Amino acid sequence: MAALRDRLAVPVLAFGGILMAVMQTVVVPLLPDLPRLTGASASTVSWMVTATLLSGAVLTPVLGRAGDMYGKRRVLLMALGLMTVGSLLCALTSDIRVLIAARALQGAAAAVVPLSISILRDELPPERTGSAVALMSSTVGIGAALGLPLAALIVQYANWHVMFWATTALGACGLTLAWWAVRESPVREPGRFDTTGALGLAAGLICLLLGVSQGGTWGWTSPRILGLLVACLVILALWWVQQRRAERPLVDLKLAARPRVALPHIAALLTGFAFYGNSLVTAQLVQAPEATGYGLGLSIVATGVCLLPGGVTMLLLSPVSARISAARGPRVTLAIGAAIIAFGYVIRIADSRDLWVIIVGSTICATGTTFAYSALPTLILRAVPAGQTASANGVNVLMRTIGQAVCSAAVAAVLVHHTSLIGGVPVPTLHGYLLAFAMAGTVALVACAAALAIPADPASSGTRRARRRTAAPRDEALEGA
Repeated sequence: MAALRDRLAVPVLAFGGILMAVMQTVVVPLLPDLPRLTGASASTVSWMVTATLLSGAVLTPVLGRAGDMYGKRRVLLMALGLMTVGSLLCALTSDIRVLIAARALQGAAAAVVPLSISILRDELPPERTGSAVALMSSTVGIGAALGLPLAALIVQYANWHVMFWATTALGACGLTLAWWAVRESPVREPGRFDTTGALGLAAGLICLLLGVSQGGTWGWTSPRILGLLVACLVILALWWVQQRRAERPLVDLKLAARPRVALPHIAALLTGFAFYGNSLVTAQLVQAPEATGYGLGLSIVATGVCLLPGGVTMLLLSPVSARISAARGPRVTLAIGAAIIAFGYVIRIADSRDLWVIIVGSTICATGTTFAYSALPTLILRAVPAGQTASANGVNVLMRTIGQAVCSAAVAAVLVHHTSLIGGVPVPTLHGYLLAFAMAGTVALVACAAALAIPADPASSGTRRARRRTAAPRDEALEGA
């Protein structure tokens, strides 16, 4: 039985990662109908997405640090439990206030991936860690690709509460499997939890992400947005000083400032931006009415099916990315992934009218994302001590989240300034979408440059030199023979 649990640990953790991504996307098909179903305004309903974004961003580094200190399995089960309770609350109510609070609880699931990656490092032999981490990283795209069409089908053919009952059952299944199959990691970093640092980071991130996500709605020059951004700068500056002085800081800033850690974090932010542009713009473009001259007028279900090949590709190519990282190093894999994303956007710019070209371009972007996302945690694992893997990967995931939030705001700003009237309704023009693709592709190229600037892993370089030294006498012997 113990051997069976060990064999199933990786699939169970991957299932948890897929659930996390599914929970984040299932509400999307509901958004147009929720004002009618709940009696709330459209702006209030949008908080069902914003609440999950904010709580996930805040809790990911906090729970990662808690996992390093108090046990990764324990915190992982807590995150999955909060996710499941949040889904259950959504299934039981139509009160928008409770729904928003429940979605905030579900944001805790964002910590599942960094915690799982840290567990894999602690529990698996080195030869299995790379492929397992690559699979874990790809679950973000797999879950998002699966969640959208499945949720749309349920919403179209059943009561909307059924969707949350289904996710509650899946969450309970994932929680039970994790409790049974995942062992507690013995690697701990003792000390007192930095509560002050956690509160400071939470306040700063809430101001930042709230300002970025609501800028298009409230107005970028409105007093509320400017006040939030100024507050973010002040709070994070004070937090930085506090972290430098703390004996056991929430985030080890000295470690984070090293190029082998800082550059992967920067690359994560840029890759998150580039990745999110693909799914965000594609979903809007294919659903645009045919009267625009470029839109396909697809339903949300058909849109999810268009994005599905990308998710399948991420699942199939995660072992390939792991082999590239093992042979050439994860920074090369990251650079290749970012370059592939940029190439995918070149295809999107060349033709965004034919459905098959749209699917091909979107799938190529997903392929690059697979390589990039699988390499990022490997870079972090090689650059930080074993006792800080969950917190460091939590910060890396946080940077991806910030990149996605900034991408959403940037794309919205571009599309708002490039519209035309169709039937009296302002609709983004094709030129606006192409500009958004160009912007995301350019960011992907910057991510590629950041990846190439990451210092080579000394251990990997030493291993390759040793292999060359071992191979040289053998080659000379063959030549002599």
